[in-house]
Amino acid sequence: MADKSAKAGTDLASFDQFLKLDIRCGTIVDVSPFPEARKPAFKLVIDFGPDIGQKKSSAQITSLYAPKTLIGRQVMAVVNFPPRQIGPFMSEVLTLGVSNAAGAIVLVAPEQPVPDGSRLH
Repeated sequence: MADKSAKAGTDLASFDQFLKLDIRCGTIVDVSPFPEARKPAFKLVIDFGPDIGQKKSSAQITSLYAPKTLIGRQVMAVVNFPPRQIGPFMSEVLTLGVSNAAGAIVLVAPEQPVPDGSRLH
């Protein structure tokens, strides 16, 4: 049986490299359209609790989610990447998602509610 990591074409990361990522849970508190984005996207404001606060993120999730269904939804995001300018918008965190069979992005979220700011272990 072939090594799946080699098949995927990815380099192996060390556990120490993984630990450098700060992946936290937050609750979406505001959603607005992002018509200036090259690909359809929303501007999100995500509350990561009192230690991190609210952060902005651009997310290409318009094919599966409507703004009203996103408010109050918990999501996972990398909170320690440098901010990234996306057109006129500064994205402060990377909201995590995976592509489904059709290529649409499905948000990564905890299975049960957790406190905002909870770190992925």
